[in-house]
Amino acid sequence: MRSRRTQYRLGGLLAALLLAASPAAAKDYLLTGAKPDKLVLVDAAARKVERVLTIPGGGVAPGTIVPSPDGRIAYVVSNHMGSVSGIELDSGKQVFRADFSTTGEPGGDLRVRSLFGMDVSPDGKELYVFQAPVRMLPGEYRVEDTRIAVYRTADGVGAKPVRLLPAPRRVAVLAFSKDGGTLWALGWDLYGLDPKTGAVKETHKVLNWTRANHSPPDVLDIWPQFEQAATLSTPYFTARTDLAATDPGAFRTGLMTLDLATGRMDMRDFEDTSAVIFSSVVSPVKRTEAYSVYTQLTKIDTDGGKLVKRVDLPHTYYSINVSSDGKEVYVGGTACDIGVYGTDTLDRIGQVEIAGCPDQGIASLRVIRR
Repeated sequence: MRSRRTQYRLGGLLAALLLAASPAAAKDYLLTGAKPDKLVLVDAAARKVERVLTIPGGGVAPGTIVPSPDGRIAYVVSNHMGSVSGIELDSGKQVFRADFSTTGEPGGDLRVRSLFGMDVSPDGKELYVFQAPVRMLPGEYRVEDTRIAVYRTADGVGAKPVRLLPAPRRVAVLAFSKDGGTLWALGWDLYGLDPKTGAVKETHKVLNWTRANHSPPDVLDIWPQFEQAATLSTPYFTARTDLAATDPGAFRTGLMTLDLATGRMDMRDFEDTSAVIFSSVVSPVKRTEAYSVYTQLTKIDTDGGKLVKRVDLPHTYYSINVSSDGKEVYVGGTACDIGVYGTDTLDRIGQVEIAGCPDQGIASLRVIRR
């Protein structure tokens, strides 16, 4: 029989291994981009930049950022929306790259850009990119049908699409359902697509809603930040057509939410329009709380449909995300800092500055657990 001392040592080693492997041992990191060619990894709790990685190609203006499910790789739309690079966060190595256009190839005449929409399948094996191609002919530029290009992430640098799916125009956000069976595409409406064929399985009306006495809602959303609560959200603005334009209640602001686990979509007003809002995020802990940002930070009760609190920000921020424990909200994009606010009070409790003060622009602000 083993001695009691040996048993204690084995038990302690097992406990340490279990602790290291448990979700509690992981912590939140933020991912953002910075002009002209940087991917920035931030330790959220330490309020410091962990590392700055270079996206190959130079002058690439990073935009949409999608982390792999295991948090090891960040896929970034770059090269002025003409390519996507997969950067390994530990080494900084480019392990995936797809250049969209064929104009640099013999006989190629397609110039292709990705207008924001991108997501990776829940198993991490396929990357889906919304693309707008234009055929460059000698006497004309011919606009082609928009599409979703599907890449195998294992194909590495030089990857080519394995499927091209038909897609509605004006798609700005792609988001997979939790089970991987539906690829949601947010455009004028919210489309549930078959990820194998691109067929539209269902549609939630947004611009084409039929709400009585309301104008078609206006939506501007190019920032994916649904990973924490598995809820896609976006602000919308609408006007009451049965009220005079001088009536304070004539213009309304609301929040659209899509539960990526159930597919349930809601659109609910929460205030008479009084502030401009660009992007929003839902708390992973209190699912009835959401936060939105532009020149102010706003807290919203999504269940009651009401404004909870609003505070002024030191400058404009485009993107927003929230901590895994729901206690902190992060605002980024636009300038070179990330602001940290407490979700209970909306007090500013921290800030992270990127060295050299590079512009984050429209880069996504994503949260990963490592």
